Amino acid sequence: MSGESTSTRGAATPARGADGAPRGGKRRLPSGPDSLLGILAKIILLGIVDAVAAYALFQLAVGEEWLVFAISLVVTVGINWIYLRKDGLPAKYLAPGVLFLLVFQVFVMFFSTYIAFTNYGDGHNSTKEDAISSIQLSALERVPDSPQYAATVVEDGDELLLLVTDPSGAVGLGGAEQPLEPVQSAQLDATGKAIGLDGYTTLQFGDILGRQGEVSSLVVPLTDNLDDGTLQTQDGSTAYVFKPRLTYDESADTFTHVGTGVVYSDSGEGTFRADDGSELGTGWKIHVGFENFAKAFGDDNLRGPLLQVVVWTFAFAFLSVITTFGLGLFLAIAFNRADLKGKRFYRILMILPYAFPAFLSGLVWSGLMNAEFGFINNAILGGANLPWLTDPILSKVSVLLVNLWLGYPYMFLVCTGALQSLPAEAEEAARMDGASAWMIFRAIKLPLLLVSLAPLLISSFAFNFNNFNVIYMLTGGGPRFSDTTFDIGHTDILITMVYKVAFGTGAGRDYGLASALAIIIFIVVGVISAISFRKTKALEEIN
Repeated sequence: MSGESTSTRGAATPARGADGAPRGGKRRLPSGPDSLLGILAKIILLGIVDAVAAYALFQLAVGEEWLVFAISLVVTVGINWIYLRKDGLPAKYLAPGVLFLLVFQVFVMFFSTYIAFTNYGDGHNSTKEDAISSIQLSALERVPDSPQYAATVVEDGDELLLLVTDPSGAVGLGGAEQPLEPVQSAQLDATGKAIGLDGYTTLQFGDILGRQGEVSSLVVPLTDNLDDGTLQTQDGSTAYVFKPRLTYDESADTFTHVGTGVVYSDSGEGTFRADDGSELGTGWKIHVGFENFAKAFGDDNLRGPLLQVVVWTFAFAFLSVITTFGLGLFLAIAFNRADLKGKRFYRILMILPYAFPAFLSGLVWSGLMNAEFGFINNAILGGANLPWLTDPILSKVSVLLVNLWLGYPYMFLVCTGALQSLPAEAEEAARMDGASAWMIFRAIKLPLLLVSLAPLLISSFAFNFNNFNVIYMLTGGGPRFSDTTFDIGHTDILITMVYKVAFGTGAGRDYGLASALAIIIFIVVGVISAISFRKTKALEEIN
């Protein structure tokens, strides 16, 4: 009996270590009660988070964005659960970082991938229903000899509406989102014109002048069908009937030009297209599969410039790393001499370019290199007229020189630190063996430096592969290629090219194509980085 009782107690009580914690099981971090200040800070911060989340959820519900609504709701509940429970200290520290990682990295990556498989861009940025409404509104023109409507502009909150009196004396009220509807209790002047309505603020003449743009762009549908016409006014006192020159047949899903009779039907590519190949300007967003990737390498208008840009991007990144590393290492070795006086002062001078913002330096250098008025041509070269920024070859040289000026201080700093960490015994032994300074550098210092600097050189290559600031601020990517309609130039690298495709004006904005190019850049940089890091493992054997 006594033995059974002892065995039972031993099984129920786990073995504990010297600190009293259970052995072989999960060990919880000690957690004490929060202070009053900590509890108040938690309540305030969670309250702010929940208030922002509630506002966002309300807006998402109004916009019927149910998928994003569900994700946002789950995240909000998860944050409250993490910070309101007593345990789970690691999760409380990791949650903000994980959340920002999901929002700013994972979401952006997935959204860019999604856009790359669509035709999203100028004229294709919404749904088909929105495109139909846009076409109807953009095709409006004034009906010849249309009746005049006496108009009064009224305001309801921030919304402008037209209070109109038709030639028969009937009064109606309508706005951009509200078709014209008859009203009975309007205030009339001596001529029978409606000049006010209870619950609405009438705009005076000065108010109309101040908001002329809003007033002239106000379109009031006569009925729910835009083909029945709309009312528009330019002076805020007289409105006329406008009708679209293109009428939409919902059953046939076609637009017909009233004057010419040309029929535009759904092309299946996010546009309305006629039999002669002409298209209406406004389309809608659709999925296009790998069309954007195929366009990058198959479109004659883009393939040639893209290949030149790819070659120059690799050359720019490689030469930038080589030149900045070479100059930075040379200066680091020079200033590392023990007998050099004033090293601190020289080092401060060396890192000054590092303190300048890159985009500002690009603008300054673009002025210095101006062919007609720049300091370099007029002061240094005695009035020469070298086209530093407009010649295809010289512009590339200019970009490399400016990037060298900006980049060598960083390499100088890292090389200085790496040199000072090298063992002095190795160099001393080599000198006693009769090795020259060049042999010591080539056979001892450089291999040892590359062990620690190789990852930095790889990251520098990746940085220069996407070095947007220098290119865009110095040359703007120019001089421009003459064999393409895209705004692409001889000094453009892939990232500036993507920016111009996405936001430029050469051939319209094409976010789908820009996203496809961005994915290609991501793959190229990722592959090069992976291969390079694998190769650098060989250097570790030196140690």
